[in-house]
Amino acid sequence: MTLAFVFPGQGSQAVGMGQALAEAFPVARHIFEEVDDALGFHLSRLMREGPEEELRLTANAQPALMAVSMAVVRVLESEGNWRLGDKAAFVAGHSLGEYSALAAAGSLGLDDAARLLRRRGQAMQEAVPVGEGAMAALLGLDLAAAQEVAAEAAQGEVCAAANDNAPGQVVISGHTAAVERACEIAKTKGAKRAVMLPVSAPFHCSLMAPAAEVMAEALAGVEVAMPAVPLVANVTASHLSDPEEIRRKLVEQVTGMVRWREGVAYMAGQGVETVIELGAGKVLSGLAKRIDRTLAAHSVETPQEVEAILGQI
Repeated sequence: MTLAFVFPGQGSQAVGMGQALAEAFPVARHIFEEVDDALGFHLSRLMREGPEEELRLTANAQPALMAVSMAVVRVLESEGNWRLGDKAAFVAGHSLGEYSALAAAGSLGLDDAARLLRRRGQAMQEAVPVGEGAMAALLGLDLAAAQEVAAEAAQGEVCAAANDNAPGQVVISGHTAAVERACEIAKTKGAKRAVMLPVSAPFHCSLMAPAAEVMAEALAGVEVAMPAVPLVANVTASHLSDPEEIRRKLVEQVTGMVRWREGVAYMAGQGVETVIELGAGKVLSGLAKRIDRTLAAHSVETPQEVEAILGQI
């Protein structure tokens, strides 16, 4: 069985995530404590107790989701007595999940990943004043059709495809008025639904250029090692191992489209048979089955799911 481990992005966060894992496994508690120490505040308490509105803030959600993913990785490695690099053909992560993937593969240190994601979340929030940017999901249109809708809706503003998640599921991003226009146009072009998303900033479009500059500076000061297994990058939908290339693509990713559909299809084309989502929620395991029905897909967050997957791999 050829495996790929994938790591969730923003939107998968929930109050209480990782708690059962921390209660069952000391190694998971240690990950949460390390992240708290790296950030200088009790993120783990916010994850455990909420409030949800505070956890949802980009600067909190991003390192929190990485922490849960890394707790799952370390528990699997400890309980299974193996290293991720010995099991996986590839790692990949959706947006912020790319940092989780790199930490899991030993390319980024846990402390650095936590601090980078905290800074990334802050920079993405600060790049565009609240209310000026938005995102929407266009359901039932393929990427080319969604891009045509975005171009027609732009009218001198920014409106672009931000996430190509699965066949018939494309997220657009840009100025609020342009995204709202795109939703109306999409309905006339055959979209089943066009839904404005409850996000605080227009991620993965050119409006994030100030955040990309911040991340270029932040990443320049961090050691990036060669990952134990190749990363399938969001912006290329193909594999990378060179540390300097990884650094560049993490910067490009801030303004670039997340090519998730293509990335999963690429892994399947390279012989991957099973996709295992490590961390909060089940979004990516669900998308994998929509992208390629021949793929087996699992999600692992709870002690029960840890036990189940260890019996299979």
